[in-house]
Amino acid sequence: MLINSQGEASDVQQPIGQNKDPLISLHQDGAAVTCRLTGAWNTRRVAKVDAQMRALQARPDIQTLEIDLAAITSLDTAGAWLIQRLIHTQRSRGADVSVSGESKAATVLLAAVEEAVAQSDGHGPRPRRAWIVNLLEAIGRTVYDARDDIVYGAHILGATIGGAQMKLGRAHAVNPAAIVNQIDRMGVGAVPIIVLMSAIVGAIIAQQGAFQLRYFGAEIFVVDLVGILILRELGVLMTAIMIAGRSGSAITAEIGSMKMREEVDALTVIGLNPVGVLVFPRLVALMIAVPCLTIVANFAALGGAMLITWLYSGIPPEAFIDRLRDSIDLSTIFAGLIKAPFMALIVGIIASVEGMKVGGSAESLGGHVTASVVKAIFIVIVVDGFFAIFYAAIDF
Repeated sequence: MLINSQGEASDVQQPIGQNKDPLISLHQDGAAVTCRLTGAWNTRRVAKVDAQMRALQARPDIQTLEIDLAAITSLDTAGAWLIQRLIHTQRSRGADVSVSGESKAATVLLAAVEEAVAQSDGHGPRPRRAWIVNLLEAIGRTVYDARDDIVYGAHILGATIGGAQMKLGRAHAVNPAAIVNQIDRMGVGAVPIIVLMSAIVGAIIAQQGAFQLRYFGAEIFVVDLVGILILRELGVLMTAIMIAGRSGSAITAEIGSMKMREEVDALTVIGLNPVGVLVFPRLVALMIAVPCLTIVANFAALGGAMLITWLYSGIPPEAFIDRLRDSIDLSTIFAGLIKAPFMALIVGIIASVEGMKVGGSAESLGGHVTASVVKAIFIVIVVDGFFAIFYAAIDF
């Protein structure tokens, strides 16, 4: 029996080469049905057999269904969707469904749409759940994602240290030229923006502090305020945030684009360790550049504060420096500098993890670059808070 696009039955077999419309030929032997599909099953033509396919998948009497695809002249996603929908529906009823005669391309296409059909077909919309269930699910997914990021970050760190092949020369995974190049890009290139940002922030803190302390006749203490705040907290924090936005995003984009072009897999194929080649130079460069940039940021912020206090409060630079010398000591300076390598390590690992997670699309690259910056800034602020608590606990 041959079912044409109008749903009419006919015993006349048309030559496949002359028939371009999709046709369904059924042969039934009790509860066993053989379905032979012919013609072009593409987007322009499958609408003609959609009703017949729905009628076939709605039949509850089928126990064994064999689908023969050997006579299909062309198949695209729309045709594969109809075929896979029939397979999924009958299998969900307990029928034994088999497919034969498919080409290699048809096999790949049917497998590609199988998951989408299983998610969308047969059972209608998913029932609405209570908001508390959705909230708990979101929290659970976040916790699992955070666990995966921590494990992957530990893997990146371990592979960087253990697999970097710590030998000099171009015959190995790491060479000094790569590290120096990254220091130039991440450190020297960031000096102008770090100086500008830090000077402005230092000037704002000095101005606002001087205005408030003026009511108490204690404007000179703005030097203590600026010195301690900049050297212990804001200098390294502003530097880390700027590096996360500037260099962290660049690391993620570079590694992610290499992942998209399969260059990371190529490194593995030729016997190199991708983590040692890509991640190690960037981590080393960050751990060298961030402390140096922190020192630059501290000087720039103190210089901006010195200028503002001279203009607004009449405190000359000599008096500012004398008061600063009395208000701070080495512990104040080192309290901020000790944080810098940890901040650099956090930014580098998060950026590398997000870069390695990039898929094959530009959307994936953009999403992971955004996630890299957001996660790095958040973790940097949290770690700075933990350092502040730790310093207070040990009276440092």
